[in-house]
Amino acid sequence: MDHDEIEIDVPSFFVCPISLEIMKDPVTVSTGITYDRESIEKWLISKKNKTCPVTKQELSDYTDLTPNHTLRRLIQAWCTLNASQGVERIPTPKPPTNKTQITKLIKEASHSSLTIQINCLKRLKSIASGSETNKRIMEDAGVVEFLASVVINNDPASLLSEINVNPVDEALSILHNLHVSETGLKNLLAFRNGEFIESLTKVMQKGFFESRAYAVFLLKSMSQVAEAVQLLHQKTELFVELVQVLKDQISQKVSKAALQTLIELCPWGRNRIRGVEAGTVPVLIELLLENFKDRKPNEMMLVLLENLCQCAEGRAELLKHAAGLAVVSKKILRVSTLANDRAVRILLSVSKFSATPNVVQEMLKLGVVAKLCLVLQVDCGSKTKEKAREILKMHARAWRNSPCIPSNLLSSYPNYV
Repeated sequence: MDHDEIEIDVPSFFVCPISLEIMKDPVTVSTGITYDRESIEKWLISKKNKTCPVTKQELSDYTDLTPNHTLRRLIQAWCTLNASQGVERIPTPKPPTNKTQITKLIKEASHSSLTIQINCLKRLKSIASGSETNKRIMEDAGVVEFLASVVINNDPASLLSEINVNPVDEALSILHNLHVSETGLKNLLAFRNGEFIESLTKVMQKGFFESRAYAVFLLKSMSQVAEAVQLLHQKTELFVELVQVLKDQISQKVSKAALQTLIELCPWGRNRIRGVEAGTVPVLIELLLENFKDRKPNEMMLVLLENLCQCAEGRAELLKHAAGLAVVSKKILRVSTLANDRAVRILLSVSKFSATPNVVQEMLKLGVVAKLCLVLQVDCGSKTKEKAREILKMHARAWRNSPCIPSNLLSSYPNYV
């Protein structure tokens, strides 16, 4: 209600203890406390809590929400009585779906024409938007596996002419909005011996804008819950398409998801080499040169670059790029403590394993050495300072007496024997 209107006293038992708003769909949990369905579902399912917010007692079945029809009718009657005061009547909520209904819909979609399949997908999307409970029932009924099959069995680039819709787009949209559980995500990784991952790679390569985004979001979610063994032996094409997504800059959210996926993938097996072969290093350097104002993308790019520079191929790509060393040095003391640490780690890897005479002199000319001296003078973490000091000592004979080091920084240059 507007502030100018008369305030109406709302009965306290009409108000949800979580949202502090009038309940639209009151449900009672096993402790006897009533909440609005949307609020308690968010508390229990999205936030993975298993306790009653009011009593703090553990719930015997945290998904068992009993509709409080009597209270809902009282609230609706109260709204009707106060309609002249601007109170809107609360509509009767739709009941949650059931497993039988979902199973029947999946069966119908699996043995019908593409047009009927798309209609079934649209109905599944509508059901998923109803409530968190619907989403969990759908997952239990096998919707995730069905949707994965739709993605695998259809071309992500073709549209059904009569309705101008692609089943892959619809399936990925539902999967994204289902907020699939950790178990479901792990199952997707292994689904049909990795065929689902291959299909997501094709979607990133050939799919439409939204489908490419959904594919990246799913890959990020799966990679974050996966066992190490599930992340091994990924194909180079997957890395190529994730890097292409970074180059295309679909949106900042999609770019962050692609970066996070690469961060999760690269440490395992030969994935680091595959990441380098996919052209990740020069793309990261170009993106770092764009000087993003947001701290997070800079940090993520440096974390990934540091990971890739742990192999000789990654360091070679960094040094091959004219701006490689310069942009890493530039980020030190300009982004965050984490960025400082990762940038100095990159320089340490180069100094230890790839420091030819030319590279050592380039580091001096580009101001890398001067920046490392600055690190010793400011508060940026003891471990970062230790690494900077190690680099400076490592090549002290080549750098200490150079005119490229500003005189005011010479005092901070580490002594060496």
